[in-house]
Amino acid sequence: MNRLGPGPVGSATAASAAGQYRVCGNCRKVPRQEKRVQVSPPLTRGPSAFIPENEVMQANGLDERTNLLVEEYSTSGRLDNITQVMSIHTQYLESFLRSQFYMLRMDGPLPLPYRHYIAIMAAARHQCSYLINMHVDEFLKTGGIAEWLNGLEYIPQRLKNLNEINKLLAHRPWLITKEHIQKLVKTGENNWSLPELVHAVVLLAHYHALASFVFGSGINPERDPDTSNGVRLIAVNNFCVCDLANDNNIENASLTSSNFGITDSLSELEALMERMKRLQEDKEDEEASQEEMATRFEKEKKESLLVISGAFDDEIVSTDVSRYIEDPGFGYKDFARRGEDHLPTFRAQDYTWENHGFSLVNRLYSDIGHLLDEKFRMVYNLTYNTMATHEDVDTTTLRRALFNYVHCMYGIRYDDYDYGEVNQLLERSLKVYIKTVTCYPERTTKRMYDSYWRQFKHSEKVHVNLLLMEARMQAELLYALRAITRHLT
Repeated sequence: MNRLGPGPVGSATAASAAGQYRVCGNCRKVPRQEKRVQVSPPLTRGPSAFIPENEVMQANGLDERTNLLVEEYSTSGRLDNITQVMSIHTQYLESFLRSQFYMLRMDGPLPLPYRHYIAIMAAARHQCSYLINMHVDEFLKTGGIAEWLNGLEYIPQRLKNLNEINKLLAHRPWLITKEHIQKLVKTGENNWSLPELVHAVVLLAHYHALASFVFGSGINPERDPDTSNGVRLIAVNNFCVCDLANDNNIENASLTSSNFGITDSLSELEALMERMKRLQEDKEDEEASQEEMATRFEKEKKESLLVISGAFDDEIVSTDVSRYIEDPGFGYKDFARRGEDHLPTFRAQDYTWENHGFSLVNRLYSDIGHLLDEKFRMVYNLTYNTMATHEDVDTTTLRRALFNYVHCMYGIRYDDYDYGEVNQLLERSLKVYIKTVTCYPERTTKRMYDSYWRQFKHSEKVHVNLLLMEARMQAELLYALRAITRHLT
């Protein structure tokens, strides 16, 4: 039985084998590739390295409702770290757990071990050891063949055939065509039925997006066998020593909030609220033309190119993760990348979740459409009418800007949305965070998390992560389901 260890992504062996130099985006130095740094244990052993444990507990109180939800819908039968952080927003948590439980455990086209192996393949695209470890356990518990955990060369050809669509969905979903679908469903012993394929696509999109939440929220490992005598060895393949010096490692030694820049961040908060108010007033006074709206989308799409994300120009993938990945060098490329063939914008009105995707997914994989739709609506409409210390605030414009900016980076445009609002409402440090969490989640650092909205509560930042996760999942599904629709017509 080949079990994965939940250690940090990237090993000294993999680093030396790669023989590559990388440049840190912060200090511009070349880090030593085989460096392992001793880090004192964090002050918290809580669920998140970004959020103090007492704030998670205070925010959700781990109330009876949460415990009931875990008993009813958790596949592992325990309160894991993801659930603890999400339970800050119990209403959303219920929608999330119900849909995840349905796709993993309820009647559906795919056998149970397949479902967990597909989750492993999806999580591996972002080197998410947390999710890989979780589903290795679940795969074995549901009767999976242990040999498959040795890597992709040990799995049936039918599962191997998902590699291409897994890769595209995770990093460049706009490249998925009906030809990819036809290749998977063509007749033969390794073909996929359409219901099976829809189930697989839903799982892939779910776990790509969940990896974004795991990294964006600094979710700690469930177990930590690398800890010995109170000191943990951290391999710094994904971190520069300058990050460690700035408390940027995944198990940050100091989670207490700093007073640094409080005056500036207070004025940032007031300025943001003023911009939200002005946008609302301007909307009531005048409405931009369709031509102007299209121009603003193109401008925002091109400006998203200038949002540089991540500390290193390339990543080194550990062997524990790489065994589940084909073409590890394939990653996100900006939809609007200069010098490449112009890709047509996905006009949301031509293929919407509400009018097209929902009915297709429900027809081929019954009831999952209702559960996903409830989850999308829940996160999009979730509000407590607060912003930091302010109450009775309408945050609709801000939530919409966050959701639509993610879709903009994936080339999806809403005709009725003024993309000028994105620039008005989302500061640069927030755009960097959004792009990293959505497109390169494995590069997310505590510094990025701390750098935006410094006066906001952690619960509000968790809400941001939920919006980013669901916007990403919906974007992936729209491209995949559109390709399936084109295959059918």
